[in-house]
Amino acid sequence: MDFEHIAIEKELVPYRFEIELGVEKYELRVRYNELHDYFTLDLLKDGEELVYGEKITYGVPLFSEIYDSRFPAPTIIPLDESGKETRVSWDNLSETVFLMVVNREDE
Repeated sequence: MDFEHIAIEKELVPYRFEIELGVEKYELRVRYNELHDYFTLDLLKDGEELVYGEKITYGVPLFSEIYDSRFPAPTIIPLDESGKETRVSWDNLSETVFLMVVNREDE
């Protein structure tokens, strides 16, 4: 199956960018914890912080534990299409592991 993915530009971390998810615009802030080798995302909509410090965990949909009508309609899941990776790290994010955007009708 062919998925759209969100590119993370590691050389810019920490940074923020706007993105359209579904039919709405959001802002994502990307951070990296060098000591423990993991990334986090903050999700904002219209300047309101919806989620702060969501850890990007392999195979686990982002923002899945907290959800209301302000959250994006598509699901975002960190995955490696080859199936070789089992975690998200500096070495593999946006190399072999991508933030896959899955629309509800694709699930």
